[in-house]
Amino acid sequence: MMILLNILLLLLGFAALIKGADFFVDGSSSIARTFKVPGVIIGLTIVAMGTSAPELAVSTSAALNGSNEIALSNVVGSNLFNSLMVLGVCALIRPVPIDNVIKKRDFPFSILITLLMFLALGIPALGKINFGATAYADTVSEISRPLGIVLLLLFIGYMVMLVMAAKKNKTDEPEKEPLPVWKALLLIAVGLACIIIGGNLVVENAKSIAAAFGMSETLIGLTVVALGTSLPELVTSVVASRKGENGMAVGNVVGSNLFNLMLILGVSGTIHPIAVNFASVIDLGILLFVSGLIFVFCLTKKISRVEGGVMVLLYIASMVFAAVR
Repeated sequence: MMILLNILLLLLGFAALIKGADFFVDGSSSIARTFKVPGVIIGLTIVAMGTSAPELAVSTSAALNGSNEIALSNVVGSNLFNSLMVLGVCALIRPVPIDNVIKKRDFPFSILITLLMFLALGIPALGKINFGATAYADTVSEISRPLGIVLLLLFIGYMVMLVMAAKKNKTDEPEKEPLPVWKALLLIAVGLACIIIGGNLVVENAKSIAAAFGMSETLIGLTVVALGTSLPELVTSVVASRKGENGMAVGNVVGSNLFNLMLILGVSGTIHPIAVNFASVIDLGILLFVSGLIFVFCLTKKISRVEGGVMVLLYIASMVFAAVR
């Protein structure tokens, strides 16, 4: 009976996360339109921040509660889902053109941050790896407070760069009429409240379900929690792609990935050092490979339907590997 209650509360938490992110995006995007900010910049900042808010809520709650495996695996799992499933599904709907700014600045920066994280966590792990039955669960590294602070400083620098770019590239194109400021602020406040409440429900009940089925926190964070907190990115990007707002769709994915790596791991690691097991180092390596492959796809100026199909299949394969492991 208790497990049914946990599942119900988990679904309620996901619903609160999704609806909260929806409110947050609507309110924030409306305010951004008032200042005539281009769609790509909105996708990289306001929309990315809104759709990454569930990951921030879940990972911060996990860090405060000491569930560090969920904090890290949620971020890695969300980035894998964003990169492969969200972009892949968008490409299957219609080929996705890649904005030159994202291709030359934001996507390479995302790969660089992923590489730095892989090296920072992987190098200390080299001397601690064993090949026994529990090797994947062994703690081999950590996201320390100094590393968390460095990630936060990188995030602040990135945001300053985007704000400066937005000031230089204001658009005068006719756009959807913005909401009244009071209504936009109300949506933002209600959205954040739903996100925080939903994040707590997801973490607590995901842990209970994991324990009931004998699953590790790493696996549940990489799959169930990552999928649930990434639904806002999927919904937002697919809707944007169907409406022809490709800059916002791709910007949302790349921006969310950067927010996850720098802001969320930065905040979580600063609150409480995050123990990193061997499985998470492997998952970071997979994320690095995937990011490089998608960048190669982007060099042709658009992600085709065939490439989108390959990306979706790669995501399925990565989840099967995680479950078997």
